[in-house]
Amino acid sequence: MLKIVGIIAEYDPFHAGHAWQIQQARQAGARAVVCVMSPSVVQRGGCALFPTPVRVRAALAGGADLVLSLPAPYATLSAEGFAAAGVHLLSMLGCVDTLCFGAETPDPELLHRTAQTLRRPEFQREMRHALRQGGGFAAARAAAAEAVQPGAAALLASPNNILGVEYCKAIQAQKSPLQVFALARRGAAHGEATPGDGFASASALRTLFQAEGADAMAPYVPAACLPLYLQAQSEGLFHDPTAGSIAILSRLRGLSAQDLLRVRGVNEGLEHRLYQSIQSAVSLPALYADLKTKRYAHARLRRLVLDAALGYGKQIPALPPYLHVLGASEQGLAVLKTAKETAQLPLSTSLARLRDIAPDCERIARAHSDAEDLAALCLARPQPCQTAYTQPFLRV
Repeated sequence: MLKIVGIIAEYDPFHAGHAWQIQQARQAGARAVVCVMSPSVVQRGGCALFPTPVRVRAALAGGADLVLSLPAPYATLSAEGFAAAGVHLLSMLGCVDTLCFGAETPDPELLHRTAQTLRRPEFQREMRHALRQGGGFAAARAAAAEAVQPGAAALLASPNNILGVEYCKAIQAQKSPLQVFALARRGAAHGEATPGDGFASASALRTLFQAEGADAMAPYVPAACLPLYLQAQSEGLFHDPTAGSIAILSRLRGLSAQDLLRVRGVNEGLEHRLYQSIQSAVSLPALYADLKTKRYAHARLRRLVLDAALGYGKQIPALPPYLHVLGASEQGLAVLKTAKETAQLPLSTSLARLRDIAPDCERIARAHSDAEDLAALCLARPQPCQTAYTQPFLRV
């Protein structure tokens, strides 16, 4: 019997598939659902379609009970870092017993076994060998895993399986008590819409919104969420690619090659290539195209560019140092009352209060707020910088 289920998500945007996942957790016995949600910057290395407050409201309207923030410096990491940070926050809340996620292969035992494989010394040796042969990281990881665990390459060919394995790896590495509740991914695959059953992927919905507006998303999002998206559209509170290019390139052009060398993930002389590309690029898509090589995946380069714009260096703590509560339902407030007794990290609805607790908290809170300020400049109607310290706690 599940008690309190945790979900790690971006909700970019919250859609029918997310609501179905929460429903499945409740049908399995969960009395409350706690979500760790990315802020206005997301893992693909860009801004979310809607800003954080809109997405928090949508998550609560769609069935979540308690929404915690995944601080921005961790939301823009690769799958490994993203998963580790989310697992850490749910574990440190002290009252969540199960992690729920979707996967193409929803076999917890197999996912855990593959996670163990990726932590073995033999895998690391095979990985180094595969990287020396040339090619990208994903292909090298698949080849190395297959060499140690036959069949692992096929498992790691699917995006949700990859994230599921990373969740399991983080649970193992952190010795977390979280149990795994894996669901078979339902409906559309990444980038696809399936009008017949009312499911569409988040990437497909972002494309649909940009082309036709919020009304076009109606078949694929919970009825309670659609008014929030329509209101955000009317107020210009949605990501505009042109505004995003201007805001991010403006920051990047103020950086020297030496500044870029200090950005996390920059090595092998990449700072020089990045610097030259920044000077000549007329838009973010043009910058990504100029940077693209066989060795570096597009997603990694997007994250690298965003990290550079945000000044995320190699001194960022490995895991988030606090628990920031963004919103709650009545049931979520009951969970929060319990968490105040069980949490193993500083816990508050106030980011300003968390910032003042310790140096690491201040560093991450400031970095998080700066990311929210940058994302606010990337909206269709750019907003003046208003630090995330003042964002209200949402209650429904």
